[in-house]
Amino acid sequence: MDNTLSMLKELTDANGIPGNEREAREVMKKHIEPFADEVETDHLGSLIAKKKGSADGPKIMVAGHLDEIGFMVTNIDDKGFIKFQTVGGWWEQVMLAQRVTVMTRNGNVPGVIGSKPPHILPAEVRKKSVDKKEMYIDIGASSKEEAMEFGVRPGDSIVPVCDFTVMKNEKLLMAKAWDNRIGCAIAIEVLRRLKDEDHPNTVYGVGTVQEEVGLRGARTSAHHIQPDIGFGVDVGIAGDTPGVTDKDAMSTMGEGPQIIMYDASMVSHKGLRDFVTDTADDKEIPYQFDYVPGGGTDSGAIHLTANGVPALSITIATRYIHTHAAILHRDDFENAVKLIVEVIKKLDKDTVNKITFE
Repeated sequence: MDNTLSMLKELTDANGIPGNEREAREVMKKHIEPFADEVETDHLGSLIAKKKGSADGPKIMVAGHLDEIGFMVTNIDDKGFIKFQTVGGWWEQVMLAQRVTVMTRNGNVPGVIGSKPPHILPAEVRKKSVDKKEMYIDIGASSKEEAMEFGVRPGDSIVPVCDFTVMKNEKLLMAKAWDNRIGCAIAIEVLRRLKDEDHPNTVYGVGTVQEEVGLRGARTSAHHIQPDIGFGVDVGIAGDTPGVTDKDAMSTMGEGPQIIMYDASMVSHKGLRDFVTDTADDKEIPYQFDYVPGGGTDSGAIHLTANGVPALSITIATRYIHTHAAILHRDDFENAVKLIVEVIKKLDKDTVNKITFE
């Protein structure tokens, strides 16, 4: 396994739902610190790595979010079964019978999401998906007292289980938490490739917290940085699986990063979007246009900072996001990094002013 794959494994194997991103933050810090001049954490928990270029140049923010969707313990019943709250967006049909890890003060506790078996349900009920309110987590405890002896308490984080896996086609990578450790990996790799490069700006590689519950860490970290240009790097929808048409999703894995024209949190800045795609065309870096009317990224918070920040979301087409196991293409990661690095190398003060005010 090469260094890039090792980094991706460490990032995705780390556990971190909104409000408890410490594990993922420590992994990101380990990998980005060698390429940064300063690393700090804001008061909400977002990691901010600063790479200095031209002292009087613009500030460029490249943000991926540290958190993954998961669950939280709400209570434990008398038989030791855990009731839970979803943290982030889940679809009931992908939850049942899936393995999870409960993160306690005493260490991790394995479990599985359960419900009534279909064999005892009426036929008409069996055809419907089970409401998440009817689900529970079985950790093998025989009582509430035993579950608490395991260390489980209300408020504990619960994360999906899926080990990082290089698939038979080695370009395809499967893991939990691609949403959005791939964005964190992009931020790390951008700073790495700029380490010995002159760039006419100061670059901030950021791992934000609590994106999945409302872009919260992007708001506080952008307020701290006050960027002149912002990039939200995240996952997008892959439209290359059975039953999905180009009316549903436009992108294919392996054909380049997605340039998001529009999503529910932001209309992308046209001047910045054109500058990025012109750079991609000039450098012969593949890319795809897409739009996501039902979701958003950290760019949605970044672009509303102070008196406004030109911002763009650059995403990686990913299959099965917001489930336990997602798949993406390594070439899309590599090309996203290459594109952002080439763009940053051209973002001097005059260029940013032209993008902003033209």
